[in-house]
Amino acid sequence: MYWDNDPLAGFNLNRIYGTKIHIYEGAILRMTVGESKLDIFLTHGHQGDLQSDGNWFSKWFVSTIWAPLQSYLQINPNTPAYSNQLKTAHNALMYSWVATKKNLALITGHTHQPVFASLTHLERIYIKLKEAKKEKNADDLTVLNAELYKLIKKGDKTPRFGKYKPGYFNSGCCCFSDGDMTGIEIENGFIRLIKWSYHRNAIPERILLEEMKLSELLDLNLFNG
Repeated sequence: MYWDNDPLAGFNLNRIYGTKIHIYEGAILRMTVGESKLDIFLTHGHQGDLQSDGNWFSKWFVSTIWAPLQSYLQINPNTPAYSNQLKTAHNALMYSWVATKKNLALITGHTHQPVFASLTHLERIYIKLKEAKKEKNADDLTVLNAELYKLIKKGDKTPRFGKYKPGYFNSGCCCFSDGDMTGIEIENGFIRLIKWSYHRNAIPERILLEEMKLSELLDLNLFNG
């Protein structure tokens, strides 16, 4: 948003890199995985409403005033942050689009709700809880329940799970109310959902939440349909 709205953005880019830099709204990472090709479409994403999309004032206000204020006050009133229990309409639209594509994964953001391989982080906690109960793993149950109660309200029900193709990823949020932030990493043949936290001795800590081999995205039974 800064590069698209601030009149000094071009000047600052030239100052940093010593040349004029064109900023793109999206990019495609094209790679070879085994004997197949995989494209990963990277884009910031949109809220999908008139208040946010195509609204220059909204983009300027959020990037210049609201984001710094939100970070300083440590507040997060974004609607998806309070509707974790079910997929947002935005997530459903993004998934529906990428599910029709072949050998393409989508990484986007904007919903403040981390998604890994087409399942929200909350949904994955429910799945892991079910596995831990089946295996009677007390340690995992303790950790997962603690994480679960951070994300849900009392009385929330377990969401229904469909057979989703693992092509949609969402980086989540860089302004959670507790100061944590989430992101997507691609490294050494893996794609990962990670969280950065600084609650222990005020030292930034990288926490691995989910990971998957890129080759799994090309499994014909799951990805190409």
